Amino acid sequence: MKRRLLASVATVATLVGMGSAQAQVELQFWHAMGGNLGEAVNAQVEGFNKAQSAYKVVPVYKGSYTETLTAAIAAFRARQAPHMVQVFEVGTANMMAAKGAVYPVHQLMADAKEPFDPNAFVSPVTGYYSTADGKLLSMPFNSSTPVLYWNKELLQKAGLDPAKGPTTWPELGEMAKKAVAAGAKCGFTPQWQTWTMIENFGAYHNLPFATKSNGFGGTDIELRFNDAARVKHIATLAEWSKDRTFVYNGREGRSTAQFNAGDCAFHIASSASASAIERALTKEKVGMGMMPFWPDVIAKPQNSIIGGATVWVLQGRPQAEYVGVAKFLSHISSGPIQAKWHQETGYVPVSKAAAEITEKSGFYKDNPGRDLAVKQLLLNPPTENSRGLRIGNFVQIRDVVDSELEAVWSGKKDAKTALDDAVKAGNELLRRFEAANR
Repeated sequence: MKRRLLASVATVATLVGMGSAQAQVELQFWHAMGGNLGEAVNAQVEGFNKAQSAYKVVPVYKGSYTETLTAAIAAFRARQAPHMVQVFEVGTANMMAAKGAVYPVHQLMADAKEPFDPNAFVSPVTGYYSTADGKLLSMPFNSSTPVLYWNKELLQKAGLDPAKGPTTWPELGEMAKKAVAAGAKCGFTPQWQTWTMIENFGAYHNLPFATKSNGFGGTDIELRFNDAARVKHIATLAEWSKDRTFVYNGREGRSTAQFNAGDCAFHIASSASASAIERALTKEKVGMGMMPFWPDVIAKPQNSIIGGATVWVLQGRPQAEYVGVAKFLSHISSGPIQAKWHQETGYVPVSKAAAEITEKSGFYKDNPGRDLAVKQLLLNPPTENSRGLRIGNFVQIRDVVDSELEAVWSGKKDAKTALDDAVKAGNELLRRFEAANR
């Protein structure tokens, strides 16, 4: 009798356990983080899943930023969209224009009654992803900005001070030439050339990328990045390419492989590349500084703008599931999680709490230069030219700019013709976007 009773109790317990497991709500999170970054994302998800039992977030790597955005759009049209998707900053205007697809974060958090304070985030991030009246559309997650890296060993071989990097473009050119003369395979190579050499170059020199506050004022805009300063800058790089002072090493982040191999003296790249660069060259051999500027264009630099991505919530799921989405977003944006993410990767701390935690931990004292990205973003109050970019069909426009810059590097076009052609083709893409979203 006692054995039967115990068996019955065990059976009930098993069924209850099975019922609990079946009741756990799965939440799909599509992202574009591979390698070490993907492992860091998985760790954040695992931490949330272990902290509670009602929801299970399932992270799914969908490839590059562009591939992830494309996959999410296709899934939404097929009514199979994930709850959340990581979208890079150039997809912001397209996400905003996707009527009925997006569940704005400010609304989600209010509906789910989840504590939420948009003022807890740093302003360069929230400003990029908010409406004109300050309502946050997507959850800040991984934000970065370009910074300057240099190889101390190559500078030392060239007779230069390895602890002191250039602050202006003329200084960088002179130092890069000396490094090449001393045996470096290349003086300077940039990562994500459209983001660093055109978009951030404009913000840093307080120059417009497009009309109407770089697109924040509406979709009926015209591109303006073929100005004299940028034409001169691209022409200068083309001239430097003749003696390897400047070397083009490919689109997006491909050039970092050459810097990590010890081939190049200088590299402008995302702050999120910091950890990988330090692992490749060792921390002692890497110098970090703010981006250089042209003193004949601006007396002091303005501020840089962000890259990276945010987490967008998509419509189409049962309302009850969005309570779990809201809780997960609170988890990944919390101070301790964001501080760890910032310290492990180089992405900027998107919240004030994460910045304070990192500062108090002594991380910046032990890792000189890792605070420069935030300082550069906050260098001055943003202007209409340096708040950020909200451009429709931006992914395609970047492809156009990449192609035109490559025509300059190969000697097929001069800088002015290439930038004029890029603006013309880009404006045609903007008109298509405007027509499709009236």
